[in-house]
Amino acid sequence: MKRENLVKTLGAFGLLGILFLGSCKKDDKAVDTEYPTIDVSAADAFPKQCSEIKRGETFVFKARLKDNVQLGSFSLDVHHNFDHHSHSTEVNDCTMDPVKTPVNPFLYIKSFPIPAGSSSYSASVEIPVPADIEPGDYHFMILVTDAEGWQTIKGLSIKIR
Repeated sequence: MKRENLVKTLGAFGLLGILFLGSCKKDDKAVDTEYPTIDVSAADAFPKQCSEIKRGETFVFKARLKDNVQLGSFSLDVHHNFDHHSHSTEVNDCTMDPVKTPVNPFLYIKSFPIPAGSSSYSASVEIPVPADIEPGDYHFMILVTDAEGWQTIKGLSIKIR
């Protein structure tokens, strides 16, 4: 008799387990495998390939960032290109100054959050350029990361005069 009760109890728990697991819904959410985009083609976007920036002035970075699901953050990196190394993602080249050794180059590296839930964002950042930095060839790097961790980089060649 005890054995019969044990079998019934185990059978009942087994049935409950099957019902419980069967009621669990699989997450049908598609995995985000698309890279975010950086658009600097708008008329007010800045800088663009071969743009010139003046020392001692503040300029405004503007670009449109997009993702198919959700953006995460973006960062900006401005550093000298006095040795003519390359990160450019643009097709056209800019006229380069002669190679030189940096003495007091400009360096700007900063990250910015994007409001949660945004799949499109108009980035706008004021960047002051000190008057005493060394003029010449620079790279302006834009990095955007979506909420899933996919990252896109746009490398622009610019001049600081």
